[in-house]
Amino acid sequence: MPGVPSGRRGDPLVDTFGRVHRDLRISLTDRCSLRCTYCMPAEGMAWLAGPSILSADEIVRVARVCAQDGITTFRLTGGEPLLRPDLVDLVARLSALRGPSGDPVQVAMTTNGIRLGAVLDDLVAAGLHRLNISLDTLRPDRFHALTRRDRLDDVLEGIAAAAASPLRPLKLNAVAMRGVNDDELVDLVEFAVAHGAQMRFIEQMPLDAGHTWDRGRMVTRDEMLAALGERWTLTPLPGRGGAPAETFLLDGGPDRVGVIAAVTAPFCGACDRLRLTADGQLRSCLFATSELDLRAVLRGEAGADGRDDEGTDDGIDAVLRRCVHGKLPGHGINDPGFLQPARGMNAIGG
Repeated sequence: MPGVPSGRRGDPLVDTFGRVHRDLRISLTDRCSLRCTYCMPAEGMAWLAGPSILSADEIVRVARVCAQDGITTFRLTGGEPLLRPDLVDLVARLSALRGPSGDPVQVAMTTNGIRLGAVLDDLVAAGLHRLNISLDTLRPDRFHALTRRDRLDDVLEGIAAAAASPLRPLKLNAVAMRGVNDDELVDLVEFAVAHGAQMRFIEQMPLDAGHTWDRGRMVTRDEMLAALGERWTLTPLPGRGGAPAETFLLDGGPDRVGVIAAVTAPFCGACDRLRLTADGQLRSCLFATSELDLRAVLRGEAGADGRDDEGTDDGIDAVLRRCVHGKLPGHGINDPGFLQPARGMNAIGG
């Protein structure tokens, strides 16, 4: 029927534009050990209440249904996922999941790297497959100004541990900001290459909790490529698929650099991602202005989005399909009527 989500449990999650969803971003907490200026204000954050946060059992239950519906990658985000005490156990339980054909899922994580050295061996043993680490600057003074914390040495220690680990590809992420770190793009790439990692630059997006985003401070994709092109010959790699980053070979390879240009070169047409917030809200897009309440379904609460299947795996599946069915063709950042999400990036999950 028109307007009714298609498919049944175990079928692929396909939206009305034909996009097949294979990636779930799972936020484990809205809390973070840094206070990056483009993400959170220095003070006054209203954190999620403890009882509202999904338990490991609830996360695994959602993931199990997702895996049977064709989700192949689970990326753990925050806030800062390393603040979650049960992280290693959660990685082990997620990495044990299998898809409908029996293939194992992939478990990835995005982190600021603080505390990574202390737990990385355990995470690898638990089955973590891939790792992204945020690094916006190599200068201690700038790091302190950007994050409001003096933790650059801890981040670099975490990167060194990741570089010595078997996790590949290892990716470093930087938000490029005009007059802040745009003179470090080449330095950051050279640092990444020296650590066996791929540097990825991200256009600054309207996702800060304080809603202070200024398009004029954003370094655009074309500006990034122009700066990098003064140092290297950039050769675009085909076969991007649903990946958010365009990837370029540096001087013919094998080293690479990525650019994520969600604002000036949106990649919504191939998006295959869903997002689950730490408090159990399912989102079809990073910039969605509405959410579906999976936590209520998990806990069998009246009026849950699972309709008649509260508390069951069929109820979880029903919410997944409603979310995918309602997904818009794009995020609309460049539309005149665009509204920034009420939640900041730390509460949504990266």
